Amino acid sequence: MSITRKDIEYIAHLARLEVSEEEIPAYTDKLDKIIGFIDALESADTGDLVPMAHPLDMAQRLRADAVTESDQRDRFQKNATETQDGLYVVPRVVE
Repeated sequence: MSITRKDIEYIAHLARLEVSEEEIPAYTDKLDKIIGFIDALESADTGDLVPMAHPLDMAQRLRADAVTESDQRDRFQKNATETQDGLYVVPRVVE
């Protein structure tokens, strides 16, 4: 497949990009090379390969599920305008 000037103009229109006359040959060449590379990849025989989710065979190391901070609710609520029973009281906004 070969990319043409018309293809570049169409892609630029779809992407809402302004492409100058001087840029069109460069984009044509670059996209043509990308399409050629994809064609080369498609011709590779991958029938014997097993799909994988990750290239490295390893497990996710998880941190210990432990509390690392102390309860500072009372300290934080000292800055609040109004609290009641350990909760923040806010103005009613829905009637």
